[in-house]
Amino acid sequence: QVQLVESGGGLVQPGGSLRLSCAASGSVFRLSVMGWYRQVPGKERELVAQITEAYSTNYLDSVKGRFTISRDNAKRTVYLQMNSLKPEDTAVYYCKLHLGGSNYWGQGTQVTVSS
Repeated sequence: QVQLVESGGGLVQPGGSLRLSCAASGSVFRLSVMGWYRQVPGKERELVAQITEAYSTNYLDSVKGRFTISRDNAKRTVYLQMNSLKPEDTAVYYCKLHLGGSNYWGQGTQVTVSS
């Protein structure tokens, strides 16, 4: 059973930065595709950034150049560095581990960008 625990959310002013972390249990982390998603009330959850087991990355267009996803297989942790934050980045951010036909989700962490 895989468990994911996110941390690092909070309140930040526009233009500020936050780094989210997602720590995974189990031994499959290094083989997995890891993703960060976000969701606001009334909208579907959207993929923000993804990193494969081969370290290939892709990003939502609106965060390109501002957000960076990375992973540390030794720590079984994936990170999302978020810079130049905007009010429209406000959401609950979720971490997802994908391996084979299975998906595992974290509990989410709130990010609020406001002055």
